Amino acid sequence: MIQFERVGKSYGKKVAVSDLDLSIPAGELFAFLGPNGAGKTTTIKMLVGLLRPNVGAVRVGGNDVVLRPREAVSLIGYVPDEAFLYDKLSGREFLQFVAEMRGMTPQQAARSIALQREQFSLETFLDDLTETYSHGMRQRVVFASALLHDPPALVVDEPMVGLDPKSVRLVKDLLRQKARAGAAVLMSTHTLAVAEEIADRIGVIDHGRLIFLGTKERLQQELSMHQTSLEHLFLELTAGGNGDAGQRPTAPTGTPSS
Repeated sequence: MIQFERVGKSYGKKVAVSDLDLSIPAGELFAFLGPNGAGKTTTIKMLVGLLRPNVGAVRVGGNDVVLRPREAVSLIGYVPDEAFLYDKLSGREFLQFVAEMRGMTPQQAARSIALQREQFSLETFLDDLTETYSHGMRQRVVFASALLHDPPALVVDEPMVGLDPKSVRLVKDLLRQKARAGAAVLMSTHTLAVAEEIADRIGVIDHGRLIFLGTKERLQQELSMHQTSLEHLFLELTAGGNGDAGQRPTAPTGTPSS
């Protein structure tokens, strides 16, 4: 469903992403890990059409994001790392606006908004102006907007930041539910415990390069560190994000699904 083929992105002399090969099939929840500045958000922005790769191709459902952007983006639900809403709109008005942008009929929009209102427990504040929302309330409305059109690919960038424990549980269950229903889910996160708990596969990126690709069990095998936490393994791979990777594999391991 989601494919990166030899993708690279540079900003002048700074290489943000280099030679990225990655395939995320329908029905998989993929956790994308890496220290700050590793290239996670740049990768996601190329996937959702906000940035163009310098080299390589990004495809969603077979549609090249650069050559067929409308077709590719129509298949994606995107939750960015910062929950942006229009302050002078209510939550309901914002969802209606997004539904119209997605080409949904008024009837489709009404049904989907009602579904998301219940799923994310938005009833008590949906008709209030979003400028009054807490971070957690804003995040829930942004999640709802990403799911209005029932996308086959869901892309979430740091979804747990600032959420209370109840909302974290809701998001975890939602991501697993979407994957079980057949969606390809790409989740970028610093929350290692979340990746350890719910991800089918894990990718670790550091200095723009994918240095690991596989399951947690495969990661443990690669480093000969059985019965340890994902946090310890992650820090061993990236050496705390300082560029000295120590025992990290010289190339991504594990076979990407197609």
